[in-house]
Amino acid sequence: EDDARRAVQRERAAALESLRIEAGTWETLSRLVGSADGKKLRVLVQSIALDVLLSHANHHLRVLAPRYQLARRGGASLALDVVDGELEGSPRATSSLSGGERFLVSLALALGLGTMTAERDDVGSLFLDEGFGSLDEESLEQALEVLDALRQAGRQIGVVSHVGRLAERFSVRVEVLPVQPGESIVRVRAV
Repeated sequence: EDDARRAVQRERAAALESLRIEAGTWETLSRLVGSADGKKLRVLVQSIALDVLLSHANHHLRVLAPRYQLARRGGASLALDVVDGELEGSPRATSSLSGGERFLVSLALALGLGTMTAERDDVGSLFLDEGFGSLDEESLEQALEVLDALRQAGRQIGVVSHVGRLAERFSVRVEVLPVQPGESIVRVRAV
């Protein structure tokens, strides 16, 4: 009878250990993503998506502005810093960038987001609204080379800009021309 009880006790101990292992898995999962409002899970998913976006954006940034690389501000933060290669890899707040630098970083992020979207859906289009006027000649040329490469790869690029040099690079243009105060005409030109 004693041997039988010991055998039952061993079976129960093994079952209890199995349940403890399973409970540990659930406790870990709860600690990582469990909260009544779903905030932990939301932040985890956003962090993963941001890391993927930064990987794609940094790929484009190496072409646009090799001096910079985007990085999360450490920890579980969703804030971004710019790692400046000319300052020995020191992180800088994105707010410290000049207008032209900010445009190139924004363009890299937009291109990275486009890359992420293209992996799931074949959108094939990118629309950029202004910002080119803040670029110096070298930065403008770099941005235009990236846009040309995207067009050659089959992407459709739409740009809203008042920069004349930019318009010269696009063979099809939609021009909005003022006629009188409060009235404009739209003209499509193929060059």
